[in-house]
Amino acid sequence: MTTTRFAPSPTGYIHVGNLRTALMNYLIARKAGGTFILRIDDTDPERSKEEYVDAIKQDMEWLGLHWDRIERQSERLDRYAEAADKLREMGRFYEAFETPTELDLKRKKQLNMGKPPVYDRAALNLSDAEKEALRTERGNGVWRFKLDHERIEWNDGILGDISIDAASVSDPVLIRGDGQVLYTIASVVDDTEMGVTDVVRGSDHVTNTATQIQIIEALGGTCPRFAHHSLLTGPQGEALSKRLGTLALRDLREQGVQPMALLSLMARLGSSDPVELRSDMAELIEGFDVSRFGAAPTKFDVQDLFPLTAKHLQSLPLANVADAVAEAGVPAELAEPFWAMARENITTLGDLKGWWELCRDGAEPLIADEDRDFIAEAVALLPEGPFDGETWGTWTKAVKEATGRKGKGLFMPLRKALTGMERGPEMATLLPLLQVIRARG
Repeated sequence: MTTTRFAPSPTGYIHVGNLRTALMNYLIARKAGGTFILRIDDTDPERSKEEYVDAIKQDMEWLGLHWDRIERQSERLDRYAEAADKLREMGRFYEAFETPTELDLKRKKQLNMGKPPVYDRAALNLSDAEKEALRTERGNGVWRFKLDHERIEWNDGILGDISIDAASVSDPVLIRGDGQVLYTIASVVDDTEMGVTDVVRGSDHVTNTATQIQIIEALGGTCPRFAHHSLLTGPQGEALSKRLGTLALRDLREQGVQPMALLSLMARLGSSDPVELRSDMAELIEGFDVSRFGAAPTKFDVQDLFPLTAKHLQSLPLANVADAVAEAGVPAELAEPFWAMARENITTLGDLKGWWELCRDGAEPLIADEDRDFIAEAVALLPEGPFDGETWGTWTKAVKEATGRKGKGLFMPLRKALTGMERGPEMATLLPLLQVIRARG
């Protein structure tokens, strides 16, 4: 069975870059009728916060990315400890004591000599007595996995054939001096024991994948199929920081972005398929193919979400937005005609309030000096209420016959006088709302 996972760290709010990873893994699992796991990477007790765990769940639920089960790495520390012991017994795990300053000096020396800046494995030459002396002086060391210096190869679902010389990579630190288990080993143990078959993540993890393949093989596991998607950039190609608040999912939600608009963009962005608004998750699942994504950095512009949001809202019946219409202050008996009027003229649901205020309170008339007599004559011809969908046509026909005006010279001054705007909803739809609400007052 196909099994995928999304493994966010609860050290902050998830953003569009995280979403790209989550969505791809979700769509792969759903298309195959498989399992999607939400795995909370909370092995860092100082930075992990329960409020962020809750926020991750809320964001996923808002988007409709429902997980089949949830796992927490903080509850699996014994499994990581067993894996570490197994690697020690195999001679593939060793303790190293260099300080960050010492490691930096080593890297600089290697670069100056034209060599790759990889760890020199000096710790392998330490005697037991030397290790004990260093522990006394510096505390516990870090634990590094000893890579086999051979080529690590796999066929990547997006990047194609990958081949990395393990000798060009430092032996990865899997456990810190303070005992904290790091992502590299925790992820391997989890993927193996949870039967993860497919892993999609950012291209910044390619080197991690190479080292993890060796760790998986050392522990007797089966390697999942890996695919590394391109990283997002800003619209001008600039780097995106996950600390940019406007790109956190909850901030996009606050700005009125609709889930289907965001999912439709992210499910196709960077692929050879055009971005098209989809009506539901089933459409996204059916059309998803990870092999259609490219390796080049992918430009993301948050402004692209708003036309998609507007288009999505235009397709919705009142039942889907009834709460938002009510929150804007619209009385229940006017909700249907109000939504029919407003839906074509909003970008987000937050715009409803402004249209309701126009209907409820009217607008400051926008009347040019040369149109004042014309507007006065037109108002005098306004029929008695109640108004309906035919009133605008009846009224403007009478005004045309009385004044001789036609076309834009007829309709524009009337629109501006009634709404204070040059553009907006069809006046035949808006006029009855203005009349009914004023009659109520």
